Amino acid sequence: MGEETTTPRNYLNYIYMRMKKTLTLLSLIILSGLFLYQPVMAQEEDLLGVEYGKYSGLEPTDIRYSIANIIRLSLGFLGVGALILMLYAGFMWMTSAGNEDKVRQAKKILWGAIIGLAIILSAFAITTFVIRNLYLATQGGYYYEF
Repeated sequence: MGEETTTPRNYLNYIYMRMKKTLTLLSLIILSGLFLYQPVMAQEEDLLGVEYGKYSGLEPTDIRYSIANIIRLSLGFLGVGALILMLYAGFMWMTSAGNEDKVRQAKKILWGAIIGLAIILSAFAITTFVIRNLYLATQGGYYYEF
């Protein structure tokens, strides 16, 4: 009583369901293979990928120039911040009216801004030196300042 008998109809249903699962899986594999196909640009001259702008719709500038411009821009903003701190310290010193605490605080701010400006200028000089020499070592010729 507990045993099920295998009838031809049950066996055909089993085979049909098994074939249906197999065909569904096979068709999904084939379709996913078609959609995942990517063309290979093996004949391209840009082996290092420095002409990325041509493919992305951006400007066709070299990534090294973009990085150099970002570094210069950030160092320029830091220099402006140091200049603002110097002006603030000078204003604080001039309006202290002889109060020694304000003068001392203004001197601390001024010295901190001067040291910060020296660090920023040296970072700018080192960055310019490194970028220029890297360009000349890899490309040769004249280096254009941007």
